[in-house]
Amino acid sequence: MPMQRPETLERLRHGQVELLVIGGGIIGARIAFEAARRGLGVALVDAGDFGGATSSASSKLVHGGFRYLPMGDIALVRQSQRERTMLLESVAPNLVRPMPFLLPAYRGAAKGPGSIAAGILLYKSLAGRGGRAALISQTTARRLVPSLRSDDLRMCGVFEEAETIDARLVLATVKGAAQAGALVLNHARVTGLDLHHNRGGAVAIHAGDDAPIEVHARYVINAAGPWVDHVRRLDEAAAAPLVRLSKGIHLLLPLEDEWKAGVALPLGDGRVSLGIPWQGMLMLGTTDTLFTGDPSRVEVTQADARTVLDEASGFLPSEMLAPERVKFEIAGLRALPAGDCDVANARREHMVDVSRGGLISVAGGKLTTHRLIALHALSRVLDGRLGLLVPDSSRLPGTGWSPRIAGAGLDFDVADHIERLYGDEAGRVLDLAARMPDGLVRIHPRGPDVWAQAAYAVEAEWACTAADIARRRTTLAVRGLLNERIAARLAAIAYSRGRGAAGIGAAKDRRADSSDSPRAAQRPGDHAVRAGSR
Repeated sequence: MPMQRPETLERLRHGQVELLVIGGGIIGARIAFEAARRGLGVALVDAGDFGGATSSASSKLVHGGFRYLPMGDIALVRQSQRERTMLLESVAPNLVRPMPFLLPAYRGAAKGPGSIAAGILLYKSLAGRGGRAALISQTTARRLVPSLRSDDLRMCGVFEEAETIDARLVLATVKGAAQAGALVLNHARVTGLDLHHNRGGAVAIHAGDDAPIEVHARYVINAAGPWVDHVRRLDEAAAAPLVRLSKGIHLLLPLEDEWKAGVALPLGDGRVSLGIPWQGMLMLGTTDTLFTGDPSRVEVTQADARTVLDEASGFLPSEMLAPERVKFEIAGLRALPAGDCDVANARREHMVDVSRGGLISVAGGKLTTHRLIALHALSRVLDGRLGLLVPDSSRLPGTGWSPRIAGAGLDFDVADHIERLYGDEAGRVLDLAARMPDGLVRIHPRGPDVWAQAAYAVEAEWACTAADIARRRTTLAVRGLLNERIAARLAAIAYSRGRGAAGIGAAKDRRADSSDSPRAAQRPGDHAVRAGSR
């Protein structure tokens, strides 16, 4: 079991670290992992939960960069394809799984058959190993996606992508960092920086109900995602913005048919409308609009949802897209380079900045290339152990498969779900279940999550609140299965098993919003459960 919260706080309070990473999304977690694996004394902190913002609000894709072809970013396409292969085969097998995508061309659509054929041909030439791309018949397309609209379908291509459970990928990376020796602490907000270039300095941290602590670090990396500029201003009050923010939303709906592929329909503004079979549901997205407000207040509006549903009608029948069928909504923010062009057309490159005080800030980029982005940020740390920076390709904990699942006597959907989420740690969940009277009982009869997962989330995965469990350790929230009774028991589990984390959000969890509307949905830094049950 990982180090418990009180011990972590004590170690931070009375020790010194070589590298402090602010932000426990996929980039910050990978930075901590790579640095700890190379022998640095590392601490990773996040103001909310690990993966609680952008990194759990993605399109769930580890992709080969097909959408970057119109932008002419061939280097990013090749880079994305190499990283997709590594994540599929070496770093996170089973947690990252292959998924083909259809690329349809309809009469009167933004991209005609000529554009689709050219894109498929170019992508195939760039893809190399594991990058299948071809033109297929309408019959084959409907076999892969039974719900696909066939009226006015003039051509359809197929190309290879991969999908993941993004929140669990972050968590697996945090586990890897902790196993390599990093101190990891969620629900710990950085409130002050006093840095001196090349000499490090003091970082003030407020960790819930615990007394504020001051951590001394030789180097500090700011990987706070949408809050990257907020942290930069703690170091330099007049720091000019490094990023602008783009809002992207996704909707989750029931999926009756068995989809064997996703769909990507090109739109006229350079975006694509996505339909992705994910966790037995249909995920639709995404938008790409400028956001200038408080990142903690980003939300899905009715206009956002209407846009996504309307755009999906380009490839799906209208009866599938009734607003009342939406079970959950996700709003997230992308950090893009500061500039004047439309955010939908902005390049998806990452940025690294070093302040006069020595604060290293990293922002932007994509989940697919997060390992490379992490190493770019680490290259600014002047330490001999970081001289040769090649991504560590060892398999992350909690990925892969477990030999114990097959003989556990579980329903097929529960067995696949537990093995997908926990990989080689699935046996530990089964061991914990054996010590609980209802450990293998479904939390909700329509979902595959079981009660042992909630206990494991607190004891082994740093969950402090009901939201941590429902939204990022299990799939209860995104399936729209969280009701008042379940939320109350999750809060009680977090409180009783937390041993030191009980004061963080416990009262909020007990009065969690469990309304029937999915509009109270995932937000960066959510501290109360905000998903409805239908």
